[in-house]
Amino acid sequence: MHTEPVDVHPRVAVWERVTIAIVTAAFALWLVVWALVVPVFQAPDERAHVDATVQVALGNAWAPPGDLRILNAVMVAQQQEATQPAASRSTVSELLDKAPGTSETVDQMTQHPPTAYLVGAAALRLAHYGDLRWDRAVEVLRLVDVLWATALPLLAWATVRRLTRSPRAALVGAMALFATPQLASIASSVSNDAPVMLFGAVVTWLATRMLTGDLRRRTLLGLGVALGALIWMKGTGLPAIPFVAVVVLVAGSGAVPFLRRVGRTVVTLGIAALVGAWWWLHNLVTYHQLQPNGYEQYHPPMPFPPGEGPSLLRFLDVSWGTITRTFWGSPGGSAQVTIGAVLTAVLTIVALGVVLVWGFRRGPERRAVVCLAVFPALLVAGQTWTSANAYLTTTFVSATQGRYYFPAIVCLIAISAVAWRRIPRTAGGRRVLATVLAVGSVVIGWYGLAVVASWFWNAARGPVTAEGLTRFATFGPGPVWSVTVLVVATAVGLLVALVQVPRRTQIGADTVQEHDADADERVEQPGR
Repeated sequence: MHTEPVDVHPRVAVWERVTIAIVTAAFALWLVVWALVVPVFQAPDERAHVDATVQVALGNAWAPPGDLRILNAVMVAQQQEATQPAASRSTVSELLDKAPGTSETVDQMTQHPPTAYLVGAAALRLAHYGDLRWDRAVEVLRLVDVLWATALPLLAWATVRRLTRSPRAALVGAMALFATPQLASIASSVSNDAPVMLFGAVVTWLATRMLTGDLRRRTLLGLGVALGALIWMKGTGLPAIPFVAVVVLVAGSGAVPFLRRVGRTVVTLGIAALVGAWWWLHNLVTYHQLQPNGYEQYHPPMPFPPGEGPSLLRFLDVSWGTITRTFWGSPGGSAQVTIGAVLTAVLTIVALGVVLVWGFRRGPERRAVVCLAVFPALLVAGQTWTSANAYLTTTFVSATQGRYYFPAIVCLIAISAVAWRRIPRTAGGRRVLATVLAVGSVVIGWYGLAVVASWFWNAARGPVTAEGLTRFATFGPGPVWSVTVLVVATAVGLLVALVQVPRRTQIGADTVQEHDADADERVEQPGR
């Protein structure tokens, strides 16, 4: 059966292309600001990520999980960050000469595939990292992650627009990324999370295209390759495997025979396996585990104290508080900075409430929304299982990090876009709500940046003080004027984009009203 679809989705107008380009550029600048404002080694596990990358750059072997030890040079660099002015810090080569060898501290990152670290090591070598001051070398690695994550607004926009056929909703979806300061902090630090975010977003976009009628072979091939790249980066991408299987199996139902859809599913997963499954097969053969725990030495198995046992209430309380806080905004190496427990709880309750009440109602997007919800649901289930198992065996409620849901961030934005658009009953109401959401997202983002700048550079007394500017000039990775220029450029780009949100939607050369979200409650499009 011929499966090439007729694309009935509205053509992208020039103003949309220009606006999303501006938002994407503003997001890239936004991440660079975060890369400069958050002090080096003050992102989660950044010391271990930096060490793993430097060891690869030095040509050291990728050790078995738990066997790699952090370089003494990296340990000294972390000490210098807190005590030594930037201008007097050592180069990487000087540190390696002064502090050769390794420490006794385990670098747990070899529990992951080496892919992201190979890319970072290549960037270090291109930058001649040995001649760089060590904090500048770390900034090079941070900029690599910025490049990984820069396309997130474009992918969020493309996904929401495909799903809702609404240019306005698509623009708001792209700007929603600014509402999570934690995402900006993670995407601009040295980690293996940024490429996972990118490929998770690509998988979501291609899955959405398939669910909305794009059944072409090249889309299927692209989905398989993107899934393979995703699972090649980190274990948090593994839940995307059953997600993609569900998507390909469902896409085209009613138009493509079931057995053919099964065959397409097998082909897609086969492509992904060829690209990225080798690491996990290696683990199964070598360690008889899918992912060995390189962190076990920090929380070894231990029994509960006599007379005590696991508490469901404690588990839920710690999980809820930690996950919500570290999803929205709790930067720092120990997640010590927060935009507020009350604020993050309110944001979570409102976001979940809107999705649960309005997201899955009858409408042309419902089947796609249900399928898209599989990805974050699997991440929640996997994280909960891991955390519960750790709690029962070690007495610690661990593995509760909101960033573990960032691989599905575009899924969450797309589902939310469908839900929020169903609340207003008029075109004017939709315009007002879209404006409020876009402005609110930007405000939360800037508030998060202000909190972080205040904490790290101004003794929590305010985002900008004379003492803070002096401290940044002394200990920061670059001059104050560079951050100022980036902040102004980001703000201008966001203002330009915000102006477009309340305007009448244009498709092609014609000015038209927004797609009628109320109709979603009344009609199902056949074969969609």
